[in-house]
Amino acid sequence: MYEERPSRLDGTVVWTRAGGPAPSFSVLPDGCMDLLWSEGRLYVVGPDTRAYVPEHPTARYAGVRFAPGDAPALLGVPAHELRDRRVDLAALWPGDRVRRLAERVTDAADPAAALEALALRRAADAPRPDPLLRAVVDGLNAGWTVARAADAVGLGARQLHRRSLDAFGYGPKTLARVLRLQRALALVQSGLPYAVAAAEAGCADQAHLARETRALAGTTLSAYTASLAPLPASGAAPASRATPAAGAAPGAGPASAKRDTPQPSGSSTTA
Repeated sequence: MYEERPSRLDGTVVWTRAGGPAPSFSVLPDGCMDLLWSEGRLYVVGPDTRAYVPEHPTARYAGVRFAPGDAPALLGVPAHELRDRRVDLAALWPGDRVRRLAERVTDAADPAAALEALALRRAADAPRPDPLLRAVVDGLNAGWTVARAADAVGLGARQLHRRSLDAFGYGPKTLARVLRLQRALALVQSGLPYAVAAAEAGCADQAHLARETRALAGTTLSAYTASLAPLPASGAAPASRATPAAGAAPGAGPASAKRDTPQPSGSSTTA
């Protein structure tokens, strides 16, 4: 069972996923990064550019999901270093400190609340998210071109690309594709025909949406539609982002973290 709520930390969502038997699923790219706890471990999920199949779908999870561009300053590492990776937090922060934090979260009556408190304490001492990049996310999620978004915040193409790598993990064109696919699949899930969903999301046509679904979600539109299940009351049935192997090293509006998707992605999952 998946549950989520808005976090006290601006632009984030706190979520939990109970352990137990679960069908296989994939996590789709959503532009977000997560700080996760699972079975006594703390780790970070970087920005994805392709679908990811969790290694431990039956595990218990608690997570804090950050809006695109918000996590790197808090974590102290550029997003591009974590692209398509699941990394133990001890690979980014001092190991002794991470072990103490993991024990604190594990021993808490509510691990999700303890994880949120950890993020709040860290955010208090971290630089604030870049308002220019939040504006870029807003523009791209509204369907703007990268050039228009760059002009709106007074950045040149090279400046925006460099800052996007650090904040989002990839360039603004990739972020635009990810956000567009999320919009399109959410429209498909709402019941719109593929061609209509493609047009409203900003794709050239249905064939364009089909290609993007295959490239970014690793599935077809028909398979996606077949995998859809009734949504829980929260409006999303997200997948947890899977844990790394032991010892591995290194919707909501765009100003807030995406919910880990409709079944399967308003942010991210496909059965």
